Amino acid sequence: MLEWTQQKVLEIAMEQSAIDLCCQPEDFLKDGNVAVSSGVREGYRKYLKLPFFCNLVSYGNNIVASHDPKVKEIVWDYMERFGKVAGFETPNMHVLDDAFRQYGYRICFMAEYFLPELSVLCPLECGYELRVLGAEDFGTLYTDQWSNALCKDRKELDVLGIGAYDGGELIGLAGCSADGRDMWQIGVDVLKGYRQKGIAASLTSRLAVEILKRGKVPFYCAAWSNVPSVRNAIKAGFRPAWVEMTAKEETYVNELNGVGGIG
Repeated sequence: MLEWTQQKVLEIAMEQSAIDLCCQPEDFLKDGNVAVSSGVREGYRKYLKLPFFCNLVSYGNNIVASHDPKVKEIVWDYMERFGKVAGFETPNMHVLDDAFRQYGYRICFMAEYFLPELSVLCPLECGYELRVLGAEDFGTLYTDQWSNALCKDRKELDVLGIGAYDGGELIGLAGCSADGRDMWQIGVDVLKGYRQKGIAASLTSRLAVEILKRGKVPFYCAAWSNVPSVRNAIKAGFRPAWVEMTAKEETYVNELNGVGGIG
């Protein structure tokens, strides 16, 4: 881990985002907003559905938008009107949401992404036995209980984990998926009755250290309203790095909301 620098961690994250959005890494550092047509580049994060209709990303300097060419003017006007902060907030996002409805799309996902802060990251203790796990250990763990740590739909991407055990029983699990070329995403689950004991932060921090040892950058994603998840990220040694807002098909949004095809 000694060869890592905070700048290198950030550069790798921006390189991955640039692949995903079909832009250049330096676009995230510009003073002005950037809009590019979405496409598919080799090395994109495996769980993304590309090309985007519209995906807005900010590392805190501006907004970079990757979009369908037919909504370029709509997206550009929105970014210029609201900017890097208000563009990701209500009520402003309704302006974009309303404009997209004519194309059958709605604003769907809003997420905050975290990167390790190397000056504070360290393997935290939790008072339980911890074991490093590999893909060969995950076979029976693809259940709802461990659905944040592991993904049964993309088992081939689950490459590393840390398990917490109480008397031989698995009580907590952090897993990571090889979602990007140089970045692995962390997810974590802890059994009820063992929560709020520091287990999640211990698992997350230790897995982050193991990922860095393997030459990859760990990243962590949380919905802005998921306070426990955000608190865990901070406690484990992660800090906010970038935000994303993504539009999806209205039929997909309705399915998530349990209203079928009703518009």
